[in-house]
Amino acid sequence: MAVKRGAQWHRSGRGENKQNTFDDFTAAADHLAATGWTRPDQLAIMGGSNGGLLVGAALTQHPEKYAAAVCMAPLLDMARYELSGLGPSWVAEYGSAGDPAQLQTLLSYSPYHHVTRGTAYPPVLFTVSDGDTRVDPLHARKMCAALQHASSGPGPVLLRHERGVGHGARARSRELALLADCLAFLGCRLGLLPKGGRP
Repeated sequence: MAVKRGAQWHRSGRGENKQNTFDDFTAAADHLAATGWTRPDQLAIMGGSNGGLLVGAALTQHPEKYAAAVCMAPLLDMARYELSGLGPSWVAEYGSAGDPAQLQTLLSYSPYHHVTRGTAYPPVLFTVSDGDTRVDPLHARKMCAALQHASSGPGPVLLRHERGVGHGARARSRELALLADCLAFLGCRLGLLPKGGRP
């Protein structure tokens, strides 16, 4: 399989074409299952920032394909992303809710707007930090609450709120603590660690 990268590849996954990004991700998950590398009950996903948007879209569009998810410093309410943080600078990437056609595109995949009550969502850990000036923690807080209310899945849906750090940069010790919590969450959900382990 040829891997395409570059400007055209980027354009094919932005703006009105953003769904291509999520479709590619889903195709990769399907390929892993179809070729015997994993099964949906053993496949976990994790991403941060724009990758958090990817994880949010994946778990709302195809919750049955994943056993667990970690969604870090994510964009999730795409109808309002421009109103906080560095949102206004990303209009070229995602489009603007002020344009009716672009708003329809944003709403077509906005994870927060696709949470459906009674759906069996996988367990999810959201991570945010109170000093994040790029992506407002409200995205993850709102999504966490919506999933807690809506999901009929095995749970849990948790929020890890870290104080005194920003979007990405943090002391090595805090970075390791964050990753340890994320990997422990996934390990517990996949049966690799005892259910009583952290977090």
